[in-house]
Amino acid sequence: MQKSKAVIIVAGGKGLRMNSDIPKQFIPINGFPVLMHTIRAFQNFNNKIQIIVVLPENQMSYWAGLCKKYAFDVKHEIAPGGETRFHSVKNGLKLINMPAIVAVHDGVRPFVSNNTIIKCFDAAEEYGTVIPVVDAVDSIRQITPHGNLSVDRNLYKMVQTPQVFDGELLLRAYEQTFSPLFTDDASVVESLGHKITLVEGNRENIKLTTAIDLEWAKIISKRFNE
Repeated sequence: MQKSKAVIIVAGGKGLRMNSDIPKQFIPINGFPVLMHTIRAFQNFNNKIQIIVVLPENQMSYWAGLCKKYAFDVKHEIAPGGETRFHSVKNGLKLINMPAIVAVHDGVRPFVSNNTIIKCFDAAEEYGTVIPVVDAVDSIRQITPHGNLSVDRNLYKMVQTPQVFDGELLLRAYEQTFSPLFTDDASVVESLGHKITLVEGNRENIKLTTAIDLEWAKIISKRFNE
């Protein structure tokens, strides 16, 4: 049976590290809130993809107001956020129409390229698990009980989203009991004993977390819309 495509976009930020009263996923960039740019990236990839947006319940009415204000009509469903990202993704999975290849993406990564999304879905169809990564460009030091030491940065990769999986596998993974060691979806799936496939991401696919990220976003946005 042909598997459909779906994406769970997790958008539970509060904007604290942005020094903003507005949750970071709602901050406008290039005329539209960040989250709208993120959603459109997946619509542009496939206009039939099932889009699930996970939001804190106390932000849902605000989001509905933004959609009305900006006449944002991209079809999507809303799932309630959970106590942690793990629980938020688990809530989003309840709405997925199986069988499917399912991506999980950070709502505040609006600059994921179409090429990155294509590579992730293609690899997930073949291998069942995939995450996009980029090279570490800074020097890296490891903190030890005795101080710190330099390590070879070529042995490390910086992880991005979307992280894409066979839907049934992802469902089984999220039936596990939560662990603080689950830092992303790949770590949840890996804990079942599955290997994670890596593909090259795009350097612009940054996660907007701090105020300086927002300044970078303004520059990147101009490039994406040229």
